[in-house]
Amino acid sequence: MGRLDNKVAIITGAASGMGEATAKAFAQEGAKVIVADINMEGAERVVKEISSAGGTAVAQFVDIGEPEKIEEMVLRAKDEFGKLDILHNNAARLDFQNDVDVAGMDIFEWDETMRYNLRSVMLGSKYAIPLMIESGGGSIINTSSMGGLVGEMGKTAYAAAKAGIIALTKATAIQYGKQNIRCNAIAPGMVLNETIVENAPESLKKLIDIYIEHKATPRIGNPMDIAYLALYLASDESEYITGQVINADGGILAHNPTVVDVKKANLNW
Repeated sequence: MGRLDNKVAIITGAASGMGEATAKAFAQEGAKVIVADINMEGAERVVKEISSAGGTAVAQFVDIGEPEKIEEMVLRAKDEFGKLDILHNNAARLDFQNDVDVAGMDIFEWDETMRYNLRSVMLGSKYAIPLMIESGGGSIINTSSMGGLVGEMGKTAYAAAKAGIIALTKATAIQYGKQNIRCNAIAPGMVLNETIVENAPESLKKLIDIYIEHKATPRIGNPMDIAYLALYLASDESEYITGQVINADGGILAHNPTVVDVKKANLNW
């Protein structure tokens, strides 16, 4: 038996990256999956690959900036499979050019980032919770970020939205726990697939090297690292885990910031 047999799951941002990896992992473990994304070509490809591997999935268009599209996505689960057990609010928006420091922040960029990265998570949960209650409970998994836990040089709006997801996750867990609905957040560090790493421009390679130097692990993350964690949080194995933020960052936030310099100085401190 699969770990998610007889469960119905929605995953946003499932046409690529962490969402794609999670959709395939869920389907492999027996879930019926709604592959939701604004990129329908990518979503259809993922569905085809899941089906070819013997799984069950359907593609669903969603623009997470639009409430009615999020509601349509959630209702698709009931229309297609009769219920909803798992929601993975994973899709996000990030604009490196316009999401800058506080003094330089473009107001439109701030509002759009909140609309896509925080409000969308609230709306996904808002529409999913009644269906989960009908089904006897469920698991909501929100993708936050290490950026929502620490200060960074840029990506101010993104970080603020991801921090908001953490508060929203805890509130959801507390408000609906007695109705057998769990809600947890995953906070990834740098996560890139092999193709991106292999073809990275010099600037990205330098950034990857910096991240690796500060991680406790010898590599950066890949999408399956997040998919395996999401699978655990979606399964009944984690039925006593709720209201938690789990860092999937290779230990980058676990160390004293001076550790790298101490190592370079050969100090046993």
